[in-house]
Amino acid sequence: MSDTVLALHDVTAGYGPIPAIRSLSLEVRQGEVVALLGANGAGKTTTIRTITGIIKPWSGTVTLAGRPIGGRPSAEIAAQGVAVVPEGRQVFAELSVDDNLRIGAYRIRDRRAIERTRDEVLGLFPVLRQRLTQRAGTLSGGEQQMLAVGRALMLQPRLLLLDEPSMGLAPLVVEQLYEVLGRIVRTGVTALLVEQNAPMALSIATRGYVLMSGSVVHAASAAELADSSLVADAYLGTHGRG
Repeated sequence: MSDTVLALHDVTAGYGPIPAIRSLSLEVRQGEVVALLGANGAGKTTTIRTITGIIKPWSGTVTLAGRPIGGRPSAEIAAQGVAVVPEGRQVFAELSVDDNLRIGAYRIRDRRAIERTRDEVLGLFPVLRQRLTQRAGTLSGGEQQMLAVGRALMLQPRLLLLDEPSMGLAPLVVEQLYEVLGRIVRTGVTALLVEQNAPMALSIATRGYVLMSGSVVHAASAAELADSSLVADAYLGTHGRG
């Protein structure tokens, strides 16, 4: 039995007549954290949107545990255990922190499992325990990002997708966030981490792919990518969106 959780094979997709990703192939195996790296406009977020069904691939295949999901409705893909920490956090600003977390567990029917997972999330992010009754929109940017990660974990996901988790955060907050993400991935979670902040992503990743103009131009272990001055100089930025 294959241990591949997510696989994209020769996927091309985009907006209007312009492809944003071209013949893109990658895979994420059980227990791996795979970093998808690249500068502004490289196609990273388009890849996430294609995986989650927000946009439909023009060609190629997307599979989850061997089952095709390319072009399926987003709700159906989420119901199969794909949880997303979206770019820009997108918390429910008018709802409380606790309500945001519980929304993340919408497909879990076991109430005891929900409470157990909630306690685990609050253990990872103690500041959220102090803010449970506070409206999410009043949190700092870093706290909102922690809430977005916690909300995704409430789904007890088969696959966790993180889209630019460091974007817009102060360097110290990014370090704190990645310290917790490091603890999360050491529990064996399977994740695809989309980042422009390559050093932070590679500090917790197993392997990585580098995108340039919508295509994979380099694939290697995280250690090899971290040591590659070619990758750092040619393809990776420190600001903006992908």
